[in-house]
Amino acid sequence: MGDIIFKIISVLGGLGLFLLGMKLMGEGLELAAGSKLRTLLEKITSKKFIAMLVGVLVTAVIQSSSATDAMVVGFVNAGLMDIYQSIGILFGSKIGTTATSLLLSFDIKAIVPIFTFAGAVVITFAKKNNYRYYGQIAAGFGILFMGMGIMSDNFDFLKESELFANTVSTLAHPLLGLLVGMIFTGIIQSSSASVGILMALGMSGVVSLDQCVYIIFGMNVGACMPVFLSAAGANRESKQVALSNFLTSLLAALLMSAIVMLMDIAGFKIGAICEAVPFLKGATAAQISAVHIAFNVARTIIFLPLSTPIIKLTKLILPDKTDEDDEITVFLDSRILTTPPVAVQQTEKECARLAGLARDSFDLAMKALLEGDSKAYAKVEENEKVVDKLTHGITKYIVKINGLDIMDYDRKVMGAMYNAIQDLERIGDRSENICESAQKMIDGMATMSDKAKKELRTLCEVVSQILDDSFYMFTNQSKDPNLTEAVLQAEDQIDEYCELFRQNHVNRLSKGECNAEAGAVFIELLTNLERIGDHAVTVAFCIPYKNHGVLPQQTSN
Repeated sequence: MGDIIFKIISVLGGLGLFLLGMKLMGEGLELAAGSKLRTLLEKITSKKFIAMLVGVLVTAVIQSSSATDAMVVGFVNAGLMDIYQSIGILFGSKIGTTATSLLLSFDIKAIVPIFTFAGAVVITFAKKNNYRYYGQIAAGFGILFMGMGIMSDNFDFLKESELFANTVSTLAHPLLGLLVGMIFTGIIQSSSASVGILMALGMSGVVSLDQCVYIIFGMNVGACMPVFLSAAGANRESKQVALSNFLTSLLAALLMSAIVMLMDIAGFKIGAICEAVPFLKGATAAQISAVHIAFNVARTIIFLPLSTPIIKLTKLILPDKTDEDDEITVFLDSRILTTPPVAVQQTEKECARLAGLARDSFDLAMKALLEGDSKAYAKVEENEKVVDKLTHGITKYIVKINGLDIMDYDRKVMGAMYNAIQDLERIGDRSENICESAQKMIDGMATMSDKAKKELRTLCEVVSQILDDSFYMFTNQSKDPNLTEAVLQAEDQIDEYCELFRQNHVNRLSKGECNAEAGAVFIELLTNLERIGDHAVTVAFCIPYKNHGVLPQQTSN
């Protein structure tokens, strides 16, 4: 009895190492992928086959279909893709995740400790995060195999258990096997982990392929649970993505189960077929992996061409909603935080959108000032409410990203973005101040001389140009020397104009060409335009550049 208890404890310890190794390796792969992962995601397209390949490649890189699925749900919720684009990626992610089971099917116990040792050394002594990620991959890979080895070495006591033998025989029934596989994987939330545990049982000789084939099918259905959890609280289309993913997996499991049942009736056991394959003969773990891979490949071949009817069925079950409120943020979603490199990329896009809104506020302010458009003031106020909320939303998201394990350069970029959005918000605030001054002119509370109006128009043109150049540098993370020089020259020109126009204003006051009320408004306009130029320069030079240090920063109030 004591020996059995020890083996159970050893199995649990092996399971813990297995899950820890899988987590370490997956996170390391995900973080090391960095910009490559971003490039793959840029390939997202409406073409189903290309989208499927993107799903395969992304999941093969990060070794987690759950992370890929969560990203997809986040993208759909953020409006970056629709359900028709996402379903191809979800098909591909299921194929990509089978790479783990393929790795586990190889017998490399002898060299596994080398990976663990090498990874631990790199993690301990490497100075750069990028190197530590590679160490994390190696260590996770080694721990993963060590955990599986411990499980397979200690599962053998189950061979002597009559209760377990009867249970396994019962699970060979299609419906029970499917149900157990679904529930088990739904709890673990990883088809790779659940299939790995099943492979460990197979390596111990405790189960055969024929006894667990339906469990494998059920595990692939249970793997849809993380998508449902990701879609909780998301918009209706995200929930439709989760439902369509579940429907395709369920239909595939039912179809494959029916095929295997018919093969059994005809006398063609799936286990016997695998035994006839030379490299699968006598290797139950490899056979389980092969069936797992075959299921997901067959699922894609059969149901990817039928994805449009499946989506229509999904929308019948879960109809579209037309009354959902739009989110302030477009590109940000908490689900994307599971993949930090993508979260960084989406934050950059949201900051670029904020820059566009700040630019719109300035354009509206100029329309009010130079054209006397009284309606522009109301539009600026409305725009500023969005800018303020968006700034708050981005700030909270950046704080969350900084709590993640991200690349050193990405952390610098997030710090720069955090500072830049404060300046972008202030540009919007200054634009609102200009509108208030313009409204005084429209209402006749202040009358500008023709000379003052001409000076304001001249200054506005330079400020408008510096905004264009600075925002281009910011949104494109460009260090074009011509633009850099243009922005610095424009800043000097704005300062010179403001000093000159203030002196001209004093001269007009002394000559009686301008009254005190108009003079106060004029000085206030000069101050706001000058500050907008300062904020624009800060935004332009905030981004650190790889291998180029940091461009000189400007300070503004």
